Amino acid sequence: MDKLTIQDIDLSGKRVLMRVDFNVPLSIGGVADDTRIRKALPTIRYILEQKSSLVLMSHLGRPKGKLVPEMSLKPVAEHLAELLDREVLFSEDCIGDAAEKQASELKPGEILLLENLRFYKEETDNDPGFSQKLARLGEIYVNDAFGTAHRAHASTAGITKYFNTCVAGFLMEKEINYLAKAVESPEKPFLAILGGAKISGKIDVIQNLLPKVDALLIGGGMAFTFFKAKGLEIGKSLLEPEKTRLAAQTLADAEEKHNEIVLPVDVVCVDDIENPTKQINVDVENMPPNLIGVDIGLKTIALFAEKLEQAKTIVWNGPMGIFEKPDYAKGTFAVAESLADRTEKGAITIVGGGDSVAAINQSGLNEKITHISTGGGASLEMLSGYQLPGLVALTDK
Repeated sequence: MDKLTIQDIDLSGKRVLMRVDFNVPLSIGGVADDTRIRKALPTIRYILEQKSSLVLMSHLGRPKGKLVPEMSLKPVAEHLAELLDREVLFSEDCIGDAAEKQASELKPGEILLLENLRFYKEETDNDPGFSQKLARLGEIYVNDAFGTAHRAHASTAGITKYFNTCVAGFLMEKEINYLAKAVESPEKPFLAILGGAKISGKIDVIQNLLPKVDALLIGGGMAFTFFKAKGLEIGKSLLEPEKTRLAAQTLADAEEKHNEIVLPVDVVCVDDIENPTKQINVDVENMPPNLIGVDIGLKTIALFAEKLEQAKTIVWNGPMGIFEKPDYAKGTFAVAESLADRTEKGAITIVGGGDSVAAINQSGLNEKITHISTGGGASLEMLSGYQLPGLVALTDK
């Protein structure tokens, strides 16, 4: 972490403008899952303890530059007030005279949450005029929104041009430290587990991690494109036909460079995903042409657990099957249990990506993982070796 953090500067009495990631699911009763809000609390509390006033800004959903009442951050302000046990003021707009007046009148220890940034398309366009209007709301800029750090938007990148000091919050610092260490100097043996539906979303991660890991374990729908590349029958399973050549080349390169890719040896198959009348566990060499692969099989669960047994650093991104359906979740939850077990035995375990985080939370093992990343896209970009615009824009130490 070579960027300034909130502990490197004097915040006392200042008005802090902070980008947070409050892009949370809403329900009729308010916030349905407050994980991302809770992750920002340490930074929020620290700033308030410095007798600073605080202006928070975030996006929610994809309103595409239009005012969509169902995507208002007002319920988030109410929920945050409950978590902090103090009043959280709300601005009906994120720029303009009224928002500036509310921000300027804040007293030390007071908080203001701005309305959804993405009600303006200028936010995602990284419009300089919009950035400048946002910048008028604070004296110091803090970015604690790791989940949006891979986006060069007005509130994450453009805005930094209008501040002398731009620093990272605790969550941003923690995310960068864990993910950067995993990619650059992990404790060995270092294993990565990649799943999810498609190779196309993970190929950069595969190519960046392969030379660094002791083994790369692959599951999920993306495994079937690798099977196809090996000339195996995959039935009606998910396939990216345009990626089979890339999959074949990846396997060949790995073999040539002695990089270990571990593919499933068996899979769970069904005749119909929604209403199966048949569900069997078969070796990957014997897959029936009329069935669909929905999860890794029992032998693969055992194989992956054995591979993970010696690992000192483990990164996991992507489920092993269609885990949203309980009948197809066994492989994903087995990986979660392996990670929890390794954590207990001293390994560093890092989980990133929306689906794998959801799986960890569903399994009830989230407290037994070293670090659960709040940013699916951002963590993927870091694991792919890319720089994050929202991080690059912060002030160097």
